[in-house]
Amino acid sequence: MLDLGVIRDKIDVIDKQLVELFEARMDLCRDVARFKIETGKKVLDPEREQAKLTVIGNMVKNGENSYGVNDLFSHIMANSRKMQYGMLEASGDTKREPFETIDGVNKSGCKVVYQGVPGAYSYIAMKNYFGKDVDNFSVPTWRDAMDAVTNGEADYAVLPIENSTAGMVAGVYDLLQEYDNHIIAETYVKIEHALLGLPGTDLSKVKTVYSHPQGLMQCEHFLMQYKNWQQISQANTAGSAKKVFEDNDVTQVAIASEEAAEEFGLEVLKSNISDLDNNTTRFVIVTKSRKFVKDATKMSIVIETKNEAGSLYNILSHIIYNGLNMNKIESRPIEGRTWEFRFFIDFEGNINDVPVINALRGIEEESVYIKILGNYK
Repeated sequence: MLDLGVIRDKIDVIDKQLVELFEARMDLCRDVARFKIETGKKVLDPEREQAKLTVIGNMVKNGENSYGVNDLFSHIMANSRKMQYGMLEASGDTKREPFETIDGVNKSGCKVVYQGVPGAYSYIAMKNYFGKDVDNFSVPTWRDAMDAVTNGEADYAVLPIENSTAGMVAGVYDLLQEYDNHIIAETYVKIEHALLGLPGTDLSKVKTVYSHPQGLMQCEHFLMQYKNWQQISQANTAGSAKKVFEDNDVTQVAIASEEAAEEFGLEVLKSNISDLDNNTTRFVIVTKSRKFVKDATKMSIVIETKNEAGSLYNILSHIIYNGLNMNKIESRPIEGRTWEFRFFIDFEGNINDVPVINALRGIEEESVYIKILGNYK
């Protein structure tokens, strides 16, 4: 019978040799990096790597090990590249665009734009972050809000980016990629839907309920009690409250915030009618300037990769290799390119931290496209 202890002892000896050989190889790779720094030669040489893998593959005696050897040496070469990217950045050879580090978001004397009408959750997010006296105006669409920032009509825009129950706000992600605006902060609003109506509304006589599609969906259990009500979707929840006010019809109700009730003089007929108590929306604060707060802890980027096996994994490996914690990844189809996608990634770190600098350099070198959406907290 085989002795497992003896086998493991032999493996330990081989592992020690592998570590020594790996470190010797990496020392030589540092010499390669120094040569590339002096000559300006690119770190990634796909043809050279593929030729090397072919040669190594031909050395394999047991065909069952072919894939494993290929995978092993692919990782070894990837580790070499990541180390070289770090050396390039440390030498001052950087590809990063210039940016301004600031102490904090200047909330004094600024002008803020949001989508919707007073009482909307974007309006509440704006008030929560900037204060109730902030100079503000509203626009019909998220694109209008981005345009207002781009054109200098507003210093900041407040945009919803994800909901804890409904997921990502796809249209906002697309606009962040499209416009040269940057996330400078984020804020969260707990979504507490209420049933609103004209003063004196009798629920037994209600015929129609208005809200945003997500508002209707998030109050499904409550609405099951009133199956005879016609559910009609609106552009946003506060706009639904505004419609009930303007129509002046006691057979209509709206699902919106209690703040919307205050804005339009409606009565809160039922409070807290959401199906889930932990319904929260994350909002981002967007500005035109390429500024990042100095104590930022979250990095948001968007990337495109080659449409090849393992390309996304290789990009994400730069985050893993540098010890960074990835919080989120979302994909969006690229318009006009069938079955190709952009990836929106959030990970922890500050743009001045060495691990973040090295990860971004590696991603930039090996992706088709990268854009830093913001560094914030």
